Amino acid sequence: MKFSLQRNPLAATIGVLLLLYGFASSYYDGFFSLRIIANLFTDSSFLGVSALGMTVVILSRGIDLSVGSVMGFTTVFVAHLVMVEGLPTPVAWGLALIVGTLFGAFMGWLIVAYDLPAFLVTLAGLFFAKGMGYVVSDVSIGIRDSFYDAILDFSIQIGPGAYLGAGALSFIVFFFVVLYLLKWSRFGRYVYAVGGGEDSARLMGLPVNGVKIGVYAFNGFCSAFAGILMTLYMSSGNPLFGVGLELEVIAAVVVGGTLLSGGVGGATGTLLGVLTLALIQGIMNYDGRFLPAVRPISVGALLLVFILIQRFLVRGKEES
Repeated sequence: MKFSLQRNPLAATIGVLLLLYGFASSYYDGFFSLRIIANLFTDSSFLGVSALGMTVVILSRGIDLSVGSVMGFTTVFVAHLVMVEGLPTPVAWGLALIVGTLFGAFMGWLIVAYDLPAFLVTLAGLFFAKGMGYVVSDVSIGIRDSFYDAILDFSIQIGPGAYLGAGALSFIVFFFVVLYLLKWSRFGRYVYAVGGGEDSARLMGLPVNGVKIGVYAFNGFCSAFAGILMTLYMSSGNPLFGVGLELEVIAAVVVGGTLLSGGVGGATGTLLGVLTLALIQGIMNYDGRFLPAVRPISVGALLLVFILIQRFLVRGKEES
C-alpha cells in the first residue's frame, strides 16, 4: 500500500469532498439535493473554466499568475464594446477570446524565446492586464442587452427546483473538452511528456517550445472565456472583478491533485477541486453564521494539506 496516493492522486480530493458533503448533508436539512449541486456548478463556473486552463499549464510544469487580471480585463472590455461601442455581443465575445488567446501565446513565446521564468513573465502579465482594464474603464459598466437576457434566461432543469444555466453548462462542456484534450489527443500526451521532463521530451523529438506556447495560449483563451462567464454572473464589467482570483484558481488545481512539479493530474481532479472550494462557500452561505474570514482560512488550511501530500508523492516517486 506504500505510495497508493501516487497511483491514484484523486483519492485525497475525493475523500475531502465526500467528507465535506457528508457533514453538510447530515448537519443541514435539505443540503443533500440536486438544487445544491446545480448551484455549486453555477457559482463556480468562471472559476472552474479558468482552473481547467490552469491545469494544462501546471501539467506542463508552468504557472500563470495573470488569469485573474485577464478575467477582470475581459469583463470590462466586453462591457465597453457592447454598451459603449455598440458592437453585437457575439462579436465582442469573439474579440475578447482572440485578445486573451494572443496574450497567453505572447507570454508563452517570451518564456520560450528568452528562457524566462514563467512566474516572472506571468506576474508582469498580471500587472499589464490589470492596467489595461483600467485603461478601458476605471468604473463598473453595467450590461443591459437582449442577447445577455436570452442567455441568462436559458437553463436546463435536472430536478425539482434544480437548474443548470448557461454558465454551469459551459463549465461542464469545458470539462469534457479538456478531459478529451489531455487523455486522448496528441497535444495532451505532449503536455504530460513536457511536464514529466522537458529534456527527455526534447530527446524524444517532441515540439517542446510549441507545446509550451500552446498551453499558455489555451490558458489565455480559458481566462477570457471565464471573464465572459463572469459578465453573465455579474451583469457588468469591472477590472476589479478578477483581483486575487489567480490564487483561487491555482488552489483549486492543487486541491484537485495536480502536482505543481508537473506531469501528474488532470481535468477530473480539477473539477473536484473546484467543487470542493465551492462547497466550502456553499456551506457558509447555507448556514449564514460563519464569519467571512472562515472561507480563506479553510481554503488555506486545505491547500497546505494538499501541498504536504504533494511533497509526499514527489518523494515517493523519487524513492521508487
